[in-house]
Amino acid sequence: MIHLGVAWVFTRLPGRWFDRGGPSWLGPGVREVDAYKRVAGVRVWKRLLPDGAPWMKGFAKRKLMSTEPEYLRQFVAETRRGEAAHWVMMGAVVVFFLWNPLWADGVMAGYAVAANVPCIVTQRYNRFRLGRLLELKMKKEKGGVGAVGEVTRMETPLRTG
Repeated sequence: MIHLGVAWVFTRLPGRWFDRGGPSWLGPGVREVDAYKRVAGVRVWKRLLPDGAPWMKGFAKRKLMSTEPEYLRQFVAETRRGEAAHWVMMGAVVVFFLWNPLWADGVMAGYAVAANVPCIVTQRYNRFRLGRLLELKMKKEKGGVGAVGEVTRMETPLRTG
C-alpha cells in the first residue's frame, strides 16, 4: 500500500517541481550512464519493467511518442518525478523496521531494493538519453553544424520503458 500510495501522490505533485531546476542529485553523469550500459545492461532489461504511471493517470513513459522539444522536456521532467518517487518508495522500508523481526526487515529491504533500483536506473538512463536528444533537436532548430545527421539517427523510436 505504501508503494502504491507514494506513486499516487507523486503523480499528483505539480510538474514544475520536476523541471530543469530540480535537485541536481536527480541528474546522471556521463560516466554513470556509461556504467549502466556496460555493467548493468540497462538497454536489455529495461523493457521488462512495467510503466506504472498510466495506472495512476500519470505520464506514460513506455515509448517516445514525439521528438518535439516541449514533449521531450516534459518527458525528462517525468523521469525526475519517477526517480524521486522510487527513492521515496525505497526509503519507506524503514517504517517496517518498527514492528518486524530482523529476518523480515531483511526481506522487506531486499524487496525495496529489487523493486525500486531497476526503475531508478532506468529513469536516470532515459533522462540522459532524452537530454542528449533534446540538445540535438535544439541544435538542429538553430542550424547547428553536424546536428542534422545525428538527430535523424536518434529520431527512431526510443524504447524508454
